[in-house]
Amino acid sequence: MRVVFAGTPDFSVPVLQALLDSSHQVVGVYSQPDRPAGRGRKLRPGPVKQLALEHELPVFQPRSLKGADEQAELAALRPDLMVVVAYGLILPQAVLDTPALGCVNLHASLLPRWRGAAPIQRAILAGDRETGVCLMQMEAGLDTGPVLASVRTPIAPDETGGSLHDRLSLLAAQLLAEHLDDLAAGRLAAQPQDESGVTYAAKLDKAEAAIDWRGDARAIERQVRAFNPWPVAQAGYRGEKLRVWAAHAIECPRGGEPGAVVAAGRDGIDVACGSGCLRLTEIQLPGGKRLGAADFLNARSVEGLVLE
Repeated sequence: MRVVFAGTPDFSVPVLQALLDSSHQVVGVYSQPDRPAGRGRKLRPGPVKQLALEHELPVFQPRSLKGADEQAELAALRPDLMVVVAYGLILPQAVLDTPALGCVNLHASLLPRWRGAAPIQRAILAGDRETGVCLMQMEAGLDTGPVLASVRTPIAPDETGGSLHDRLSLLAAQLLAEHLDDLAAGRLAAQPQDESGVTYAAKLDKAEAAIDWRGDARAIERQVRAFNPWPVAQAGYRGEKLRVWAAHAIECPRGGEPGAVVAAGRDGIDVACGSGCLRLTEIQLPGGKRLGAADFLNARSVEGLVLE
């Protein structure tokens, strides 16, 4: 097949590599425009573009695919298939209709659960016990197309948004590699999604990072894990924002108002919640390094402290 790939961030890279390692030909790569990054705010190519340039592939970075010129440019590549992974732009119907075999998407959830932008973090936040990746035939709706193939994986009790992201990225690459020849031969049966099971994974908002100590400690633990490495759960600490990188729910050693530090030692800093306690084990102050609880306490006393 002549394959066009569309993707932008790190998550997409293993899938593009799987295509490059296959017997099929990647004839073009679409990625979002370069973004300013670093202190100098210089334009920096995304991970997918960097890999594409290493393999001397033509790269296209339109701000939209709605224009006739952009659509003609895609058609000129004569694609048999377009593979889309975390691209970030909407594909109009004219684009979906351009490849002979249409467009397929690799989505990091078990559809119809967690359609949308942040399925990895939403699965952890909700306490889901498993997730996976779906290979889906794309339609005009958001993640509404029929599922061609899928793979499942358990969500570990200590899973973070970062660790699950990395695992699902590799699973997506494996899933596509296993079924590329099936796609070419039309051997995959499309299974419509069950609309009764639809949930929506809204885009993450930094405001969601604020910890509400009145909540259940287990739910706050999931918040900490889901938002590592971004946007990172936060609490107020003596007028500053304390970033909480790692924590786990425990039975409270003694009661206290929500946010009160009820115990502190080498094992962690125990904070009372509306239900249970949260033991903070890795934290960070603005401008400082990520520290284990013992190192944090070496230079600071938290006795009588109430986190906001």
